Formats: sequence, structure tokens, C-alpha cells
Amino acid sequence: MSVVLVINSGSSSFKYQLVDTDSGSALSSGLVERIGQDEGRAVHVDASGAESERTLPIPDHTAGFQVMLDAFDAHGPSLAEVPPVAVGHRVVHGGARFFAPTVVTPQVETDIEELSALAPLHNPGALQGIRAAERAFPDVPHVAVFDTAFHQTLAPAAYTYAIDRDLAATHRIRRYGFHGTSHKYVSETAAAFVGGEREDLRQLVFHLGNGASVTAVRGGRSVETSMGMTPLEGLVMGTRSGDIDPAVLFALARRAGLTIAELDELLNTRSGLKGLAGVSDMRDVLARAAAGDEAAELAFAVYIHRLRGYAGAYIAQLGGVDVISFTAGVGENNALVRREAMATLGFAGVEIDAQRNEAPERGIRVISSDSSRVTVLVVPTNEELEIARQTAEILG
Repeated sequence: MSVVLVINSGSSSFKYQLVDTDSGSALSSGLVERIGQDEGRAVHVDASGAESERTLPIPDHTAGFQVMLDAFDAHGPSLAEVPPVAVGHRVVHGGARFFAPTVVTPQVETDIEELSALAPLHNPGALQGIRAAERAFPDVPHVAVFDTAFHQTLAPAAYTYAIDRDLAATHRIRRYGFHGTSHKYVSETAAAFVGGEREDLRQLVFHLGNGASVTAVRGGRSVETSMGMTPLEGLVMGTRSGDIDPAVLFALARRAGLTIAELDELLNTRSGLKGLAGVSDMRDVLARAAAGDEAAELAFAVYIHRLRGYAGAYIAQLGGVDVISFTAGVGENNALVRREAMATLGFAGVEIDAQRNEAPERGIRVISSDSSRVTVLVVPTNEELEIARQTAEILG
């Protein structure tokens, strides 16, 4: 058994999962949150699914890791009996430097810290988690797996913004793409599911959660993706605007007097579905729309309009498509979103089977009809397993 502890750290929380990379199963999982607040919370789930919870002060990530270790001791599995061979860390932004899972060294930590300028909401928390984990597990290697790495195969034409090239180079302004761990896992899982020659397979992967992105994959390589220098670009999301005319920001600064910080907050936390409908969860949007709320109806229409636009554009970039996969919270669970997103793609050979699409099954499944020229799938993502596998792979 090859066991890897996967850590996904934020600035005030971290999730963890103990993964058996041989079987692909999770031996346990948990969440430590509200770090630095008066009262923290820790939840631990063992292999049987039994859940335990503690509420106590958790002043920093180091204290949080001790809480996690205490949970393993109290509720299992015992890390003495199933010791992790390594700790794998999710890091959102690897810039153009990191294109593969990387063993953490002091220089790598310095690089992650420097790249915080590109991901100020994500990389600092990941770095705190790495350093706390190194103190908790000093005798095993630590590996950073970057969300941006899968998209390092983008061609210059796909990642270059049309602005002054010297200014862009100086400040590292380019498209990096995100959700790469999920897009890699789903595209590889879909390719194995449908079989055939993977080198020629043309795929679209829709990762639709609170954050949302779509990636075009040819022969297992990312060739186009909707998120850009930051996770703000692209599709309409729970609280993020996605694509917007940059001049809108100039207008709001001049007319409404909004500062750069206020504009940043607007586009990241008060836009998307929340900005249009007042709620960020797609289930709430659809409930309001069903009750006749016109704002919610418009929010859903804008959301679908953007999905269809990206689907058509990426099919054109690929020269056709063989497989389309839906994943993440909305993608895996919302039949209406899947149906409406695919409704206009008959020209490309897409035909959804209504009964398959609405069936309550879980796991990977086909939702296209037998006569569809394109296989449309629902593929549950498993970023923790992908991080664990990449961590184990790089360590041989």
C-alpha cells in the first residue's frame, strides 16, 4: 500500500485526505477551518464514513496540523500503522515556472511566495500549509502540485494577451489557466472510459462548480482554457464575473469612484450568479427562477449563453470534438445545466439522451444518445486522488 496525505490549504482553513494510491481509495478525510478566529472547527471522517467534530481555538496552521494528528490518533486510521510516504500539496498558481509536480525545497517555497503576486488569495495559504506540514511530517518528502501545470502545454497564440509585449513580459501577464488538476484527471478518466486512440482524441471538459472553467484537450494536452492570468476570466461563476469588457472598470472608476480594491472585490465576490440573482448557488438560482424571479431567470440565461459560446469556440479550435465531459458540483449534479449547455450543439454531432441525463446515478456515465456522434459524459472529479498519484509518481 502506497499512502499519500493530500493537503489543500487556504489562508484560514485546510482540507486533507489520506489516499491509498494503489486502490485509489480514501482512507480518511477532514477539514480544519476558522484558523486564527476565536473558535476553530475540525471535522474528521474515517474510512467507514464516521464523522467526528471538535470546536476549539486554532491559532495558526501549525496548531491546525496538530489537531489533525490528534484526530488520526483518536479516530483512525493510525498514521503509525499506515504512514504516508509523502505529503502532496495543492498550490493554485505555479506561473510559467512549474509545469510538473515538484518536490518542495526552500527555493520552491521562495518561488511560491513570489508567485503570490499572481494569486494573493491562494498561494500564501498554500505556503502556510506547506510549512506547517513540514513541521508535522519532517521525515517524508513534500510535493507541490500546481493547478496551472496542466495548462503549460498551451501554445503562445493561446496564452498571449494582445497588449504591449515588453510590459507583459516584465509583469508576467499571460494566460495561465486553472483547475488543471481536475481537467487532467477528468480528461484522462474520460479517455480511458471511451477507449480508442488517445493521441487523436479531442475533448472538452466543463468543470462547473462555484468556480467554473472549460478546457479543450487534444491528445491528452491542454490546448485552450477559459481562465486566464487569474481564475477570474472566462465563464460566469458563483461570485465571479468571468469575461467582461475592461473598459467597464474604467467607467466604474470614473463614474462611481470605485477604487482598484473595490473593483477587485466587485468582480471576484459580488458578481457572477450572485451579482445577477442575489445568490451564488445554482440550486438557489433555479429555485428562484422556477418561482418566477426574473433576475434569476436572466442569471441562468447569461450562464448558459456563456457556456454555449465557449463550447462553440473551442470546438472550432479543435476542428471538431469527440468527447465532452461535465464535472464538479454543478456539472455532475445539474441535468438542466447540461441539457441547456448542449442544446445548440447539434451541428457538431451532439445529441443528449434526456432519460440518461436526468438519471440519478453517480459515477462516470454516458448522457448522450446512441446516435450522437459525440460522447457526452458525466465524470466525477477527484483532485485529491490526482494529487496523490502525481506525488507518488514523481517520487517513483
